Amino acid sequence: MELFLLSNGKLSGEAELLGYAKSQLLAMIERRNITSAVFIPYAMIRGDYDQRAGELSQTLGIKVTSIHHAESPAEAIAQAECILVSGGNTWMLNQMLHENGLIVPIQRAVREREVPYVGWSAGCNVATPSIRTTNDMPVRNSVVLPALGLFPLQINPHYIDAHISGHMGETRDERLAEFCAVNPSESVVALREGSLLHVCGNDLRYFSAREQGFKVFRHGVEIQEYQDTLVLRSLVPFICHC
Repeated sequence: MELFLLSNGKLSGEAELLGYAKSQLLAMIERRNITSAVFIPYAMIRGDYDQRAGELSQTLGIKVTSIHHAESPAEAIAQAECILVSGGNTWMLNQMLHENGLIVPIQRAVREREVPYVGWSAGCNVATPSIRTTNDMPVRNSVVLPALGLFPLQINPHYIDAHISGHMGETRDERLAEFCAVNPSESVVALREGSLLHVCGNDLRYFSAREQGFKVFRHGVEIQEYQDTLVLRSLVPFICHC
């Protein structure tokens, strides 16, 4: 299994989509001799699907086709060499994955055929057991919480611990602490902008373009920042690396 779980699609001031992870993605594409990818754009409520697919094709140097053109979305996943899942609204994305019958096909493609999965923001959220740690609003009346479960821990993308002057609402840290208080057996990995988790086979590694760490939220455990995945050894079925 190979997963690229990115906090976001672009860094501030960066023109190229997935630019901060480009070297890792191109290395994976070359290693696996990938020539095409299926793009899942359902999280994009106001964007142009084909334009985004074109941006990805330019970044990755392969043919990228949006799944909305497929007569059978499930068959498109069954034939995919690589799966790319866009950011946007996580609730919309997860709902559409369920409505289009793509949960099991994606799970089988990734786990059985070892098709690489690349997801950023919302696409990162849906790779976890559920979308309960998304930052997005539930814009659909019909809401589905269970997601793909490819990665065993909850992730909070776009994590920020800044305190905005005059803001009286809960901070992100407080929100994630609330999640852990209600779900004391679960942990949340908080990924800052420009960072990613990479699962390759049995190995788990962390990368940050800004050389920043990630945080792990657990009920009753002091929140700390980490630069490698060794802290996750007891929480995931992977070999964690410095």
